[in-house]
Amino acid sequence: MCAQSEIIFNGIHLEDSLEEVIQKIREISDGSNLISVDNPTFPLAKVKEDHFVCTKVKTEKGLIESAVFTFADNKLTYIEARGNSYNTFISKRKDTARTYMDYEVYLKDKLFLKKERDIAWIMTEEAMHTNLFTWENPYLKSDCETNAKSSHSFEIPVFLKMGASMNDLKPILESNSDFISIEELDGSDPNAQLQINCFGVDYLGFPRKIEARFGNSKLNVVWILTAKGEEDRIRKALTKQYGKPIFVNDNWEIFNNWQVAIRKDKPEILLMEEKIGRDYKTSYFKQ
Repeated sequence: MCAQSEIIFNGIHLEDSLEEVIQKIREISDGSNLISVDNPTFPLAKVKEDHFVCTKVKTEKGLIESAVFTFADNKLTYIEARGNSYNTFISKRKDTARTYMDYEVYLKDKLFLKKERDIAWIMTEEAMHTNLFTWENPYLKSDCETNAKSSHSFEIPVFLKMGASMNDLKPILESNSDFISIEELDGSDPNAQLQINCFGVDYLGFPRKIEARFGNSKLNVVWILTAKGEEDRIRKALTKQYGKPIFVNDNWEIFNNWQVAIRKDKPEILLMEEKIGRDYKTSYFKQ
């Protein structure tokens, strides 16, 4: 099977334009609805996001009940399909999926499947970095105009308290996430032995993956996974919360006395316990 799972939809490709995809998908679907968002919260979108929602989508491998095609700045970046999606995508496969949590993953195809929910996701590498396979597009649900999240938290979640014990923080992380997973680290980071991966934590109006790291059972580092398209929105939010950055280079912008950072080469927000922030300042940034 071609390593482009999206071509099942009348030959479309990731990063095709909105106009190209609409033309091709309307030929194979019974109904469609275009939702355009001028003030985006979708991480990959810089100035505009669009969601093209379709029903009864006919493919050569089967009829998919519904699908949404999400665009960031006029480029197709994410597809979610529901209803007969699992069988449609695996019917003629001969290779074996990898397993990540309860997802079946065909990494080369950028295809993620959840059999028990009968959902399939296809997405760009950048969308994979932000773990968008754990996101379920609210516009695909009924009453899609009103079901989209309206929360716009512009501040780093207050429950991410550095130095908090894992026993105290774990139930708080769990209650503020859609779900969590706990990962024992490989020892390459001397400051942390365990990581709680939190999925669906709201920041800037979008559910995020947050990686909370614990050293000696105390929270000391947090990574919030982001995308390049929202870098300016994040910069404005952090500046509003902490003031202007105190250090800037090509790959980093540092705030809040070396305890908060934007990473730009691999889009993420880094939160650090005070001592680790000081160590980064002297050892990594040579300040």
